[in-house]
Amino acid sequence: MHVFVRFAVVPLLVAMSSLATVPHSTAQTPPPGSVTQGIGPASVMFGQSCALSGPAKALGEGMRRGITAAFEETNRAGGIHGRRLRLTTLDDRYEPETAIANTDRLINQERVFALIGAVGTPTSKAAEPIATEAGVPYVGAFTGAEFLRDARKRPTVINVRASYYQETEEMVERLTRDLGVERIGILYQDDSYGRAGLSGTLQALHRRGMTLAAEATYPRNTRAVKTAVLDLKLGDPEAVIIVGAYQPVATFIKWSRRLGFNPIFVNISFVGSSALAKALGSSGKDVIVTQVVPFPHDKWIPVVARYHESLHAVAPDAEPGFVSLEGYLTGRVAVEALRRAGPGITRRGFIAALQMAGTMDLGGFMLLYGESDNQGSDRVYLTVIDDSERFRSIRRLERP
Repeated sequence: MHVFVRFAVVPLLVAMSSLATVPHSTAQTPPPGSVTQGIGPASVMFGQSCALSGPAKALGEGMRRGITAAFEETNRAGGIHGRRLRLTTLDDRYEPETAIANTDRLINQERVFALIGAVGTPTSKAAEPIATEAGVPYVGAFTGAEFLRDARKRPTVINVRASYYQETEEMVERLTRDLGVERIGILYQDDSYGRAGLSGTLQALHRRGMTLAAEATYPRNTRAVKTAVLDLKLGDPEAVIIVGAYQPVATFIKWSRRLGFNPIFVNISFVGSSALAKALGSSGKDVIVTQVVPFPHDKWIPVVARYHESLHAVAPDAEPGFVSLEGYLTGRVAVEALRRAGPGITRRGFIAALQMAGTMDLGGFMLLYGESDNQGSDRVYLTVIDDSERFRSIRRLERP
């Protein structure tokens, strides 16, 4: 049974002043009588299929919360061209089969204008072809998988974040250049997400004439990582790149510490940083995570300051974090595309508005789209868990 959650976001008083001002796209107003699905005279409907239960639920909850914050901020400023933004969210439990069913429901029953904020590579790999075939925009999936970055084959896909290839390249570059590491192992989830991270790691190593020192996997939506600990320990790597979700990753690191296996642990952004730090507790010290959004507590960045205000408006007790910030930025990209598309919003005009946007400044977070480039940001950031069991931003790696 699918969990169904509907969010009708309400108007906000915050203006959208920090968005870059550019001319609207050349999309024409549809002729009288024509209707774009999900576009009403007073609303635009978005759909989201993500994990709201299971081992990855913190990721889905964070993305949903961030998107809602961005939409609600926009609605309180009067909406977009007089239309309020609404979000319908379905729980897919991070399972591809459920994501397929949810996507079909959102498109054909809920009749959404666009899909936004999907969570995960395996779920996106299952759901995105349905959206593409239907001509429905697929915006800001929480995954860096390379297949979503082929703009020619996937003309309705819009990515916000950097790719997993870019994250793993940064990991290997920093490990080798900053620390002189020569033996790198990998733990990855045994599915399309994990294999995307594995592929990026292998390419980064190959460019440097290196090979993996050790390799291990675990099944998706489980914490079955004990064998992986032993396999990697046997290979004696100096560092382990981890491509997984926060619950199994935390279990893996805790078991490793218990067995005296203490390489440098470097996680890819999808892990869910805040949830990982909480799950690790005192075992998290010096664990590294690459990020694809700015540090969520750096309110010197205008868009981060606005994120704090908007998050507090929808969830006063929520702790700012990397995942909900990515959701907020994704929501802001959708808002900007709608604004640039003009009053006669169509799906084609929505996509074209971003393709023609060039550089987009969301307030200190820069994006660049083009006709053959559907990924807005290439930035990868470094963070580490400190003595207080919280993340801090770093520019280079240092030995513990």
